[in-house]
Amino acid sequence: MTTQTTLAQPHPEDYSHIEPLPDPPREPDMVQRKSLSTLDGTLGPHFAAFDDVLLTGEIYVRIDKADARELAPDFIFARQVSDPERVIRRNGYVISEVGKPPDLVLEVGSRSTGRRDYTAKREGYAALGIREYWRFDPSGGEYHDRPLAGDALIDGEYVPIEIVVEADGRHRGYSEILELELCWEERTLRFRDPASGQFLLTPQELYDRAEEEHADRMAAETRAGTAETRAREEEAARLAAEARMAEMEEELRRLRGE
Repeated sequence: MTTQTTLAQPHPEDYSHIEPLPDPPREPDMVQRKSLSTLDGTLGPHFAAFDDVLLTGEIYVRIDKADARELAPDFIFARQVSDPERVIRRNGYVISEVGKPPDLVLEVGSRSTGRRDYTAKREGYAALGIREYWRFDPSGGEYHDRPLAGDALIDGEYVPIEIVVEADGRHRGYSEILELELCWEERTLRFRDPASGQFLLTPQELYDRAEEEHADRMAAETRAGTAETRAREEEAARLAAEARMAEMEEELRRLRGE
């Protein structure tokens, strides 16, 4: 069964009666797997404060449990999911059980599935009522028809989302669902907050920042410890000098016969 990631709280219910859907067949290449891990590790912390958000992927999305369509997005984003544990136990996103389609799905391009991502899957996700469909191609367009593409569902059909190509080669488009910009940058998918202009930190960047903060704390503690040691040494030296001065004064009084 596929491992899932959920940000919402489990619902207190007995799930023993739920029959899981099978795992979709997949053999993602290393680049695709790295992209999926980055997606989860980047958006997870960003939406951690929301208790109704579900992040998952590589599971079937179907109308009901009798549905047999073979659509399994690499990445699924859904808000207002009251019972995410059911999705996990079902090992699939069953719309009739969740009560709504996913809000957004994303496919990462690969050599074996790339063409289907921007043809048959595009039509399939529109039929399921998924509001946004994004495609990211780490190869820059060799697997998909372009490095980055997005579609918004309007009147039951997908309409392309504007993708801006900047002078430095970055491709970017805005997701109303995520309220973030998706950016293709040097074969990597990044997310940027348009309000602040800052990119969300990737798992590696989060790790590097934590390591840097730890090193800063250790250095500060070392400096504090060094300063405390120096203060103790200076106090000891002062006391020793005062003791020597007192001894000298005592010796002078003795010599004077005082």
